[in-house]
Amino acid sequence: MIVNLIFAAAKILGGLLGNAYVLIADGIESALDIAGSFVIWGGLRFAARPPDETHPYGHGKAEPIAAVVVAFGVLAAAAGLTIQSVREIMTPHHGPAPFTLAILIVVIVVKEILFRYVNRIGRHVESTAVQTDAWHHRSDALTSAAAFIGISVALIGGSGWQSADDWAALFACAVIAANGIRLLRPALYEIMDTAPRGQIVDLVRDAARSVPGVRDVEKSFVRKMGLSFYADLHVKVDGDISVRDGHRIAHEVKQAIQQTDSRIADVLVHIEPAPSR
Repeated sequence: MIVNLIFAAAKILGGLLGNAYVLIADGIESALDIAGSFVIWGGLRFAARPPDETHPYGHGKAEPIAAVVVAFGVLAAAAGLTIQSVREIMTPHHGPAPFTLAILIVVIVVKEILFRYVNRIGRHVESTAVQTDAWHHRSDALTSAAAFIGISVALIGGSGWQSADDWAALFACAVIAANGIRLLRPALYEIMDTAPRGQIVDLVRDAARSVPGVRDVEKSFVRKMGLSFYADLHVKVDGDISVRDGHRIAHEVKQAIQQTDSRIADVLVHIEPAPSR
C-alpha cells in the first residue's frame, strides 16, 4: 500500500507536469490499488476470525467477497479511464515530456518484483484475495509498460504522434479490464463452493483409505472456506461391526485427513455398510 501510494503520487504528478494522460491513468490505477489492498486486508482479517454461534463454519467467505469487491472496482476503473482516454485522443494537446519515461522504468521494475513476491505468498496459502492483490501489481507493470511504449512513440514520432500516449492509455484500460475479469472468476467460484483443484481432493481420499477398517470411499466432497478447507466423506466399512467401532473408524478417518494438511479445518464422515465379501 505504501509503494502504491508513492507511485500513484509520482505518476499523477508526472503526468500533469509532463502532459502524459497515460501516466495520469496509470497513477489513478495505482491509487485504486491502494483501496483494493485495504479491502483485501480487511477481508483477510475478518476471514481469520474463528467460528462462532452465528458462523459455525467460520468467516472464510469474507476473503473471496473482498476479492469480488476489488475486481468490480478494477472493472469500473477500466471503464472510466477508457472514456477519458477517448476524450483525450479527440482533444488536441501537447506531447509528453521525456522525464516521464524515467518514472515508468522504476515502476515497471518494482511492480514486477512485487507481483512475484505477493503471488508466491498467495499460491503458498492458496488465498484468492492475496493472489488478486498480486495481479494488481502485474496489471500496474503492464499498464506502465504500455505507457512507456506510447510516450516513446509520441516523443520519437514528433507532432504527428502526440496522441500515441493516449492510445497507449486505451490499451492499458483493456489490460486493466482483462485483469478485473481474471480476478473476478476465481472469487465467484469460491463463493459458489466450486470444488477446489489440485492435490487436496486426492489427499483426502488417500488418507481415508489408509485407515484400517475402511474398505472404500464412496463420496468425497471438499470445499474451500477462506484459507481453510472442509471435507465431507462417505466411507464404507464392514456392516457387521458395532456402532462403537464405526464411530471409532470415523474419528480415525477425520484425524488422518487433518494430519495430511493443516488447512483442513473440519471433516464430516458418514459411515456406510460395505457389501459382504
